[in-house]
Amino acid sequence: MPLWAAAMFVLSASACAYSGAAATIARVDLPAEARQTLANIRSGPPFPYERDGITFGNRERLLPQKPRGYYHEYTVRTPGEKTRGARRIVCGGAPRTPDACWYTSDHYQSFARIVE
Repeated sequence: MPLWAAAMFVLSASACAYSGAAATIARVDLPAEARQTLANIRSGPPFPYERDGITFGNRERLLPQKPRGYYHEYTVRTPGEKTRGARRIVCGGAPRTPDACWYTSDHYQSFARIVE
């Protein structure tokens, strides 16, 4: 492959980090702690962790591009962890009635859209 073609491939791949074909996970297949976090999101503050509800910046660009402030992150408790651990739910839209939520078990390295 010519060098210019390889460069175009790299540029187009990085420009399209979110392809819309993200993985999904059924709500019932989430860990029990994640289902509890979803219930907490719908009931609203106060949340169990101080940083729950803060703006998620989507710097990884793995979620659809939206204006800053659209996404918020919430901790999913990890049994045995003394810290917040790596599991999170990120929701977009209105805080108690989000448009969509995603689950990550690896601290934003990958996401699965939560479906009912």
